[in-house]
Amino acid sequence: MADVLLLDHGHIAEIRLNRASARNALSTSLAEELTVAAAAVRDTGVRAVVLSSAAPGAFCVGADLKERDRLTDADFMRQRLVFRRAFTGILHLPVPVVAAVHGYALGGGYELALCCDLIVADESAVVGLPEVRVGIVPGGGGTQLLPRRVGYGVAADLILTGRHVAAAEAVQLGLVDRLVPAGDDLRVATEMATRIAGNSPVAVANARNAIRRGLDVDLAAGLDIEDAAWRATVFSDDRREGVRAFVERRPPNWP
Repeated sequence: MADVLLLDHGHIAEIRLNRASARNALSTSLAEELTVAAAAVRDTGVRAVVLSSAAPGAFCVGADLKERDRLTDADFMRQRLVFRRAFTGILHLPVPVVAAVHGYALGGGYELALCCDLIVADESAVVGLPEVRVGIVPGGGGTQLLPRRVGYGVAADLILTGRHVAAAEAVQLGLVDRLVPAGDDLRVATEMATRIAGNSPVAVANARNAIRRGLDVDLAAGLDIEDAAWRATVFSDDRREGVRAFVERRPPNWP
């Protein structure tokens, strides 16, 4: 059985972690399949992606430490390249990605969620970056993505203590974006993706690009990035169709 499933929901693709017997622990093979799934999404023309889990009680518990216990130093380096391709594949998907998180999302599992644009977590969710507790550091983007999401202090708290954070505190700290009742993570994440997919693909892409590029520059440079995004959008066929549809009081048919 495949460790990663790619499901077609029309304008939305769902990438589903499917190694339920190991609570989606990140093995080399799962990471390879995740890279393939992310690459396949690029060729589908979808407008949004949901990253989900088929494992009861877990989104992803992080790296498969049982597998790692058998690796040589050379094996570690080979696996490192595989893992980087998997995380980068999710992070650089060309459309918005919504993570649907329930249960444990730890280490590399939480880093996969951090690679997404939005994180929906249900009340059972527990997140954390506990790598220092087993003698390693986050390697799936956690030391860079988490501070950009929540600031230095909260990120240092999680990364340096390695503590687990339950859902209620996680949403307060900004570690996840939306807290929903237990069992509703996939439904709500899909609803969010559907709403995104209903908007202008050109506008969504340019707005998302402006947000991401603006994170690493000062305000003046960020406003220039926004201006370029505005110009790229306002002269598009999507803008013409969006305004026309509004005036005619009908749903837009995005070109």
